[in-house]
Amino acid sequence: MISRRTIAAAAAGLLLGTLALAGCSGDSGGGGAEGGEITGTLNFYTDKAAWKPDFESLNEVSGDAVDITLKTTGYSDANQYDAFIKQSFRTDKSPGLFTWHTGDSLKQLVDEGLVAETTDIWSKAVDEGWVSQDLRDSYTFDGKQYCVPMNIAYWIMFYNKAAFADNGIEVPTTWDELNTAAETLKDAGVTPYYQTSVLFTFQWFQHLVASTDPDLYAGLTTGDVKYTDPEVVDVMNVWLEEQENGWFSDAGSTTDPAVGLKQGDYAMINFGTFFAGNLEGAGMTTDDYGMFAIPAVNGDLDTTPVAVESGPICTAENSKQRDLGLAYAEWWMSPEAQTAWNDAHGDVAFNPKAEVADPALAELGEQIAGDDYSLYDRFFEAMPTEIVTTAIEQFGAFNANPGDPMPFLEKIQATADKYWAEQE
Repeated sequence: MISRRTIAAAAAGLLLGTLALAGCSGDSGGGGAEGGEITGTLNFYTDKAAWKPDFESLNEVSGDAVDITLKTTGYSDANQYDAFIKQSFRTDKSPGLFTWHTGDSLKQLVDEGLVAETTDIWSKAVDEGWVSQDLRDSYTFDGKQYCVPMNIAYWIMFYNKAAFADNGIEVPTTWDELNTAAETLKDAGVTPYYQTSVLFTFQWFQHLVASTDPDLYAGLTTGDVKYTDPEVVDVMNVWLEEQENGWFSDAGSTTDPAVGLKQGDYAMINFGTFFAGNLEGAGMTTDDYGMFAIPAVNGDLDTTPVAVESGPICTAENSKQRDLGLAYAEWWMSPEAQTAWNDAHGDVAFNPKAEVADPALAELGEQIAGDDYSLYDRFFEAMPTEIVTTAIEQFGAFNANPGDPMPFLEKIQATADKYWAEQE
């Protein structure tokens, strides 16, 4: 059965400053592992620099609720940020609160004893109905929980409503209906789907595999299934046929994806629910675009698999602000905090008792939370980092020059073989 661990949402913006290691001090907050009241100013470090105003807009709410406010430092260079955080663990300057990544990246920190345990926080949140047991499982290592979710995002399909309406297309509820919609759009001179050759190259692969056979996807996460296995090759050939049908946009286009959907360069784009904010920034409203969960390839599945990602917020175990960070993390899980966060940032909410500002996202979130859908970890977090790096490159190469999938899969499997051999 597929793990329901979730990942870190990928977002970046302008670099707000390079932080020297000595600057990651816990001195500016009240309380901590050394005692005192658990209130004050909490130093918060994130690789989501563009979200700094969103995080700090919660200070009034958190200040009133728990007397804790954030002093946020944002990075937009992911590699620089990761290096800084890992270096900070070697000192007593490690952060009281920082964003990280789920999956293998978080497991590495847990295995080294670098992040604080949050089992009590999770137990309270589950008991209060603030979070699902499924999401708790995603943050569980050897029976204990670490970090808390910053957010969640479902990877679904956005579509241009005018393109659908002009061609008499209803929102598809089966794989055959989705294929018929793609054929109709192509025949009308409209490119059905967006694609790229960089970074976000994995989402169509993950959906094709997971919604064909969830166990096949789960096997890739453990190495029990090879990328060169016949079943995976069959999935890639479905993708190749769609490429040959001309259903995908130019993988090398430099047009902003949101702008492309707005101006009709393509009718649909598979992205995380956070992309609604990008579309709003491009001048679209829910009168212009819609969202739907992508139908399963295999119509015989009991539920429709939906990829989900979650970005964790963590506290360093040896931070001077450890207790302050954990206190904020406990408040962060509450409906009050998540309602305020949704007002500031906008997306679906992991806490079902939080109010979601966007009615369309609220409706989608309620739908996917129902019994007809199941969640699986987004490829980016579900697979080991080394394998993800190679796979993103190879899927990008496939998008740019579609052809026999085996050479692409062999290169991914070569990395997988090396990785799994090192784990033995």
